Amino acid sequence: MGIMSRNPKEEPLHYGEVFTIWSNVLTNNGMIAMYQTLYNHTGDRDLAKLVEEAVVGMEEENKQLTEILKVNGVGLPPVPPERPNARLEDIPVGAKYNDPEISAIISGNVATGLVACSTAMGKSTREDIAAMYGQFHMAKAQLATKLLRLNKSKGWLVPPPLHIAPQDER
Repeated sequence: MGIMSRNPKEEPLHYGEVFTIWSNVLTNNGMIAMYQTLYNHTGDRDLAKLVEEAVVGMEEENKQLTEILKVNGVGLPPVPPERPNARLEDIPVGAKYNDPEISAIISGNVATGLVACSTAMGKSTREDIAAMYGQFHMAKAQLATKLLRLNKSKGWLVPPPLHIAPQDER
């Protein structure tokens, strides 16, 4: 089998894997900064815990991803500065995100992340990279479930139009 039959960690990354990993770190860096800002706008404690969980998850992903980039001699993407904590009361009303908006933003980002993880798994030739993205996918799916449950319990879920079949007329 040649170059692809060794220990997966000794196999070279292909350009698609490098770009996927580098782009993932760049995206996570931006979203961590954004979520730190959104955390300052969050009034609901349950939502605040999920924002923190999302940040921790992306930081954990980045530890694994940056290590792979470093081992393979790939430069790291830029990291924005960490956002300071602010008091919710100090944010003007017209400039404040509300909790349902924050939850919708994060829910949408998690859904996008699930697709990105599936795509990364599908185009990986290194088994360890595919497995790593499988783990990321599972963690995002668990977070998505928690967000869905929260959105339903708080009345924040805005479903698309529901298809209700017409009743048989007799």
